[in-house]
Amino acid sequence: MTSAPAPAPPAPTGLTPATRTLLTLGAAVLVLAGVHLAADVLAPVFLAAVIVIICHPVRRPLEARGWPRWAATTAVIVVAYLILAALLAMLIFAGFQFAGLVRDYLGELQQSVDEVADQLAALGLDAQIADATASALEPSRLISVAGSVSGMVLSIATAFFFVLAYAIFMAADAARYSTASRLFGATHAGQIDRATRFSSGVRRYFVVNASFGAVVAVIDGVALGLIGVPAPVVWAILAFVTNFVPNIGFILGLIPPAIMAFVVGGWPLALAVVAIYCVVNVVLQVLVQPKFVSDAVSLSLTLSFMSVVFWTFVIGPLGAILAIPLTLLVRALVLEGDHRTVWLRWLSGDDVSPEAEPADAGRPAAREPDAGPGPSEHHEPHVDAPRPAEADADADRTPTA
Repeated sequence: MTSAPAPAPPAPTGLTPATRTLLTLGAAVLVLAGVHLAADVLAPVFLAAVIVIICHPVRRPLEARGWPRWAATTAVIVVAYLILAALLAMLIFAGFQFAGLVRDYLGELQQSVDEVADQLAALGLDAQIADATASALEPSRLISVAGSVSGMVLSIATAFFFVLAYAIFMAADAARYSTASRLFGATHAGQIDRATRFSSGVRRYFVVNASFGAVVAVIDGVALGLIGVPAPVVWAILAFVTNFVPNIGFILGLIPPAIMAFVVGGWPLALAVVAIYCVVNVVLQVLVQPKFVSDAVSLSLTLSFMSVVFWTFVIGPLGAILAIPLTLLVRALVLEGDHRTVWLRWLSGDDVSPEAEPADAGRPAAREPDAGPGPSEHHEPHVDAPRPAEADADADRTPTA
């Protein structure tokens, strides 16, 4: 008796992994190109969304005390406006103060440039290197930079109106979306959980950055004032704002006060500023803060650094401040919710377990117990899945009903 031959394996169907990867990358390039072209519109939208996400928890204690929804929404809008007004006031003050400093110290700047050129020539450096270094410190170039900073501040002030309008609409919609868990927790628990984790990560990130930024700004401002650097408040504001730029914010906040210290007090004062920033900013921003940020948002240090460069290129200067929230948004939309991408999530720094991910992605009713039955929700018990035998019987009765 001969046995039947084994069936042939099924022929592979669908696209190959390499083809899917190329198509995914091509689609990503098209989407990012569209975002880049619409950056002037989308950047204020992203900023307003982040502000509303940060201020949204204000609603909870107010509604718990019996406030109506419209009053709690108004409180969220007021808090968002106060944050935006404070940021705008600091940027305007620092921008115009910096421009005024450059003009007031124009003569000292020119003298410092000549001294730098002479010292480089005395060290025997090539004339081209000396000229390039000196030209970088020319007063005309610094005045141009100061003017561009002032112009950027004015452009931000222009976009401020749109951010205010977006914040009103988003805060009103957030009041409605806060009921999603009660209404759709039984059927869309995965999507709601991902949105909740994204919002919590954004809030934790900015709370950590604002806390460290305030400490660094106070210490830098006091130290610069004690050693005689002009306008220490301006450099303190700059240190606070640049603290929201991951990894490279320390360098951005160091260069302007170091140049001003060199103009006023020469190399000794400039080196003193560098030493202060290395002790304070490096210890807090480079050694301590990344650990707290990593725990808050679960992003690798490499991805955090690359996200700053990437999103600045895509949407402009606001991309440096919104880099981490935008990266978290992309991860939530593209990677989370699919157990096949757990490897990529782990590479991005997410603390995820490959064994728990399939069960996490497939939980159907994680939020159902929180909704709670009520007099007007008598249909809730029907959400429970029937036993297989009962389900088959129900399916058989359906056509005859």
